[in-house]
Order: sequence, then C-alpha cells, then structure tokens
Amino acid sequence: MKKSKRYDTSDLLEDQAEPGSHGLMLKNLMGIKSEREMDEVESVALKQAEDYLFGLYDAKHRFTAKDICNMHKVWLGRIYPWAGQYRSVDLTKGIRFAHAKLVPELMKTFETECLARYTPCNFKSTEELARALAEVHVEFVLIHPFREGNGRIARVVTTLMALQAAKPILDFNSIQQGSGKEQYFEAVRAGFDRNYDLMKKVIAGILKRTLDRQASGK
Repeated sequence: MKKSKRYDTSDLLEDQAEPGSHGLMLKNLMGIKSEREMDEVESVALKQAEDYLFGLYDAKHRFTAKDICNMHKVWLGRIYPWAGQYRSVDLTKGIRFAHAKLVPELMKTFETECLARYTPCNFKSTEELARALAEVHVEFVLIHPFREGNGRIARVVTTLMALQAAKPILDFNSIQQGSGKEQYFEAVRAGFDRNYDLMKKVIAGILKRTLDRQASGK
C-alpha cells in the first residue's frame, strides 16, 4: 500500500483507507477516492461551516472542548463518520503529536488552562491578543485531537477568538506556503517547551496584515 501524502500520519492502515483509493484516502461517507476531489469537497464544506460558526458564538462565549468537537462535526460531519470525535491513532507530520490515548485528558486540561483563561477573548491590546491566540493555537495543534483537519480547526478557533476581540476574519495565507509555512511550524515546535514567543510573532503578523488589508478596503 502507498503512503498517504495528504494526511498527517506515516501509516494509513488497510481498514482505514477508502476502498479503491490505493491507500491514499481515508474511508469517507461520500466514497471519494481522489485527493483533488476531497480537497475541493473539504474546502467547500469548511467555507460553509465558517459562515455558520462565525455567527454562532457571541463576544461573551467561553469556549469548551465540546464546542471544538462541534466545530469539527459541523465541518466534516457529512464527509467522515468520526467527525467531532477524538482520534484513536497516533499521528506525525514532522512533529510527533500527543499519543491518542492521552487526547481526552489533554483536551480537558486544554479547556481549563487555555480556553477558560483566554475566552471570552476581550483583550484590548494587540500584544495581549497575540499572546492569547498564540498559546491557544499552539497547545491545540500539539494535542492534534482529530484524525484530520486539526490545522484548519485551529485557524477557525483562532479566528473566533479574534472576532470576540472585535477584529476582522483573519487572513492565514502567509503561513500556508514558503518561508511563512516554515516559520509557522518552527513556532509550533517551540511550543513543546511552552515557548509561545515565535507563534506570538506569527500571529501578530497575521493580525497586522489582516487589519492593513481591512484599512485599504481590499
């Protein structure tokens, strides 16, 4: 069996793969066997989920682990049967994420130590906001609670927090390719030592570009 280039894992087991996809696609409710088709379907579903979620939570909402599972299910519920459920397999993508058996307890800790501390996210200064977004983002990514879609859900949560702080929808294009992507992963890895300064810098850059773009009317 080929190894999947799409998913953040080094091993896609036979019983996890969509039949006929040559081991490249996870089993899914739509029978999709093509990476290109799945990319398109997930992207459309994510836009629809964002349109819904960005209007669902108000500025006073304190986010929970259950909320994050709901976000994942809203997005991927029509695509994967396990949407909204914590993963049962270990994952790696240049980073060894938390062991699957530890995810439920780690998400409880994430809720009490990060989400309860930083949401509702009503920080006034950009520095305080960037710090809050950076810590929540890094800790969530390092747990990587779901089988697929963790990075995109992390961006959704980060944006929802920014919206609570009266900021516009964030533009993450700068971290999705080239040197920006490398800086982003370096910032995630720094989080193993609870060093959030690199991610704070990344987030501050995203905030600045987003606000500059809003000011220019683009």
